[in-house]
Amino acid sequence: MLSDIEIASQATMRPISDVAADLGITFDELELYGRYKAKLTEDLILRTADRPDGRLVLVTAINPTPAGEGKTTTTVGLGQALNRLGKHAIIALREPSLGPVFGVKGGAAGGGYAQVLPMEDINLHFTGDLHAITAANNLLAALLDNHIHQGNLLNIDQRRIVWKRCLDMNDRALRKIVIGLGGKADGIPREDGFNISVASEIMAVLCLAHDMTDLKNRLNRMVVAYTHDNKPITAADLKASGSLATLLKDAFKPNLIQTLEGTPALMHGGPFANIAHGCNSLRATSLGLKLGDIVVTEAGFGADLGAEKFFDIKCRVGHLTPDAVVIVATVRALKYNGGVPRAELGTENLAALEKGLPNLEKHLENIASYGLPCIVAVNHFPTDTQAEIDLIAKTCSNHQVRMAVSKVFTHGGAGGEDLAKAVLDSLEHDTKHFHYLYEDALPLVEKIRTIAQNIYGADDVSLTATARKDLEMIEAQGLDKLPICMAKTQYSLSDNAALLGRPTGFTVNVRELRLSAGAGFIVALTGDIMTMPGLPKRPAAEIIDIDEHLQISGLF
Repeated sequence: MLSDIEIASQATMRPISDVAADLGITFDELELYGRYKAKLTEDLILRTADRPDGRLVLVTAINPTPAGEGKTTTTVGLGQALNRLGKHAIIALREPSLGPVFGVKGGAAGGGYAQVLPMEDINLHFTGDLHAITAANNLLAALLDNHIHQGNLLNIDQRRIVWKRCLDMNDRALRKIVIGLGGKADGIPREDGFNISVASEIMAVLCLAHDMTDLKNRLNRMVVAYTHDNKPITAADLKASGSLATLLKDAFKPNLIQTLEGTPALMHGGPFANIAHGCNSLRATSLGLKLGDIVVTEAGFGADLGAEKFFDIKCRVGHLTPDAVVIVATVRALKYNGGVPRAELGTENLAALEKGLPNLEKHLENIASYGLPCIVAVNHFPTDTQAEIDLIAKTCSNHQVRMAVSKVFTHGGAGGEDLAKAVLDSLEHDTKHFHYLYEDALPLVEKIRTIAQNIYGADDVSLTATARKDLEMIEAQGLDKLPICMAKTQYSLSDNAALLGRPTGFTVNVRELRLSAGAGFIVALTGDIMTMPGLPKRPAAEIIDIDEHLQISGLF
């Protein structure tokens, strides 16, 4: 089979204006970025605001292997399949970060015959949204340090600056740095550090804001430092929001692209799925619901992270009501959760598969606890055996959950028709009673405990002395009613990546609480989660190349 980039390079794309026209979007409501990409204007959002919403389907997954198991591929393939069955389906995805593209995962635009196009552009600079967020983040950092250099009228304690610079690249050497070295004209020396751009609070703010007024209000609320007498300093105090919003003017507009089969896709925003909420922008999802019959969207990592945050953060902020959930499972990932090493995942092992199936069962129980119907999509790999597929089917049957084998990687939309029919059957016949996991008024620690016990299966939670000090400060600001954004490993239901399957008898240890007042949530950091990843021993950047004909290779 051809590589992803070879498949993408041979595809015949439709002009994006034609894709837009199928959705009833006029040419004047497009801002073209070449022939195959476009921004969608505020006029379109306003014109369609009073339309009834379509149906919302979330694609999530079980806990994956380090290789990833095809959640985006399934999302794209399902959208293609729904359109093959005569539905007006739209896909809503996150934008890739250059860090993973050149690091360990390669491209992030789907795979095989279930991709979004133009694949090279999407995985590289796309429409410049990530660069705009990087620029806005670093402008705020520069304003902060300039204020201190120019006399520090706000009485900022330079030991308690919480706003970091960012870069859309994996670079571990920038995690902890010292700035302001040189002389008096070069600023005030202090410790600093970088986050990857998708971990910037500005990314989360952009993805949760309803309109420009809301965006500026959220930017104003972002806490960047504290004074010597423990008062928070915000972007508003630095008079920064106007300039930040100006830099984000174009990035705030959703992007329209297409799949290999011409299905429309809204790709916008890409917050880190650990330190932030891991979903595409609220604006893109909401607009998709006005333009199509069905919106198929995804949330980062497994359902314990992505789906929980989608429900309890994004749906809460956007007043969204999901209609169905697809959980992507693979034989490989289930065997991995059953203890099989990554190198041996291609060999049939029913005993390990059975040992790993409780991981899927826990995710099924979690989705049901939100009052939502669920469909399991088994993303098919060539090494899967019929006995292994049958064992997964038996588990799904025991939980009275629909299951379909998805072959969209090799067959595109045609390979996802069984899954699409299962989704349509659920939308037509299943009842839903969607509700959040916790109420806003619940004490902050109880929210964390509720997530840990109900979603992860933990016995309890513990807070370090640092986290308890953070809690006191958040409570003193009256912001403890915000929702929780848990930052933990994606490889386990627990906060320990080594605890696979469905672990029990563990405590989730919260080492730090970070206030994201602009985004509107509190990040609870567990384990060794980092906001600036490093490159692996053999990064993807070593194999990516471009020839004299400008043909790119190695980009997945």
